[in-house]
Amino acid sequence: MTDLELKHHRVTTSLGEIAVAETGEGPVLVMLHGGGPGASGVSNYHQNLPALAKHFRVVLPDQPGFGDSYRPTEEDLAERSITEIAVDALYQALDSLGIDTFHLLGNSLGGAAAIAMAQQRPERVTRLVLMAPGGGWLPFGPTPTEGQKEMFRYYNGGGPSEKKMAAFIRTMVFDHKQFGEDVVRARYEASLDEGHIAFYHRYNAAFAKRGGMDPLWRDLHKIKAPTLLLWGRDDRTITLDGAQLMLKQIRDVQLHVFGRCGHWVQLERQREFEELVSGFLAEQK
Repeated sequence: MTDLELKHHRVTTSLGEIAVAETGEGPVLVMLHGGGPGASGVSNYHQNLPALAKHFRVVLPDQPGFGDSYRPTEEDLAERSITEIAVDALYQALDSLGIDTFHLLGNSLGGAAAIAMAQQRPERVTRLVLMAPGGGWLPFGPTPTEGQKEMFRYYNGGGPSEKKMAAFIRTMVFDHKQFGEDVVRARYEASLDEGHIAFYHRYNAAFAKRGGMDPLWRDLHKIKAPTLLLWGRDDRTITLDGAQLMLKQIRDVQLHVFGRCGHWVQLERQREFEELVSGFLAEQK
């Protein structure tokens, strides 16, 4: 995945164990992955680590339900949303690692967790980067979006397959030709963990009962950290039109839009992503 040395932790929280990988030295940058099948901290950001680890201590948690972290039960998801669960578990994990203040970056489902973390404990988040985040977004068009439908379809209708993973990736990106069979196969194989599959069915059912993501857009004004929004113009999962509310409600905010780019900015526009993130987090107020 990467030539960098990764340190791996299994951190005990009151909810369950959270798997955390980290690399690099410097100010702490916590990076939260999205919610697609086979997602995890390292798999979603491994290509960006060589550049970012030159400047930051990069911390990559697997969110509850994903990677090597614990799987929330049906009862857990009935009591609280996946975002509420993630925020609780992630803050406990960071406390156990002795991390007080930090930069925070999140994409999609991880973007929702990042928004909620910055809303609930604004004194701990120094700078915030959100890539097409869930929860803070109100689209003009119909929902669920094309990408969300493909995500829900993946584990249903006969279960996962390489063909369905290829269809999922085509929906996530602008130009799927840059992601070959090896990428499809690796992501497909990562999606086959039985515990993750069972969790995904519970998660999708709870998501439907709740009517979608938590309405984090109601409290965007609580975000105090300087915030950088990164968005693919051609995102078919968390669409760009929904960014307007974030631009209006977050106090210190800027937006960078990438043309010919879908939902995975960190992959599709890797070099620009790394330069923008590094430059923004290095700024001093």
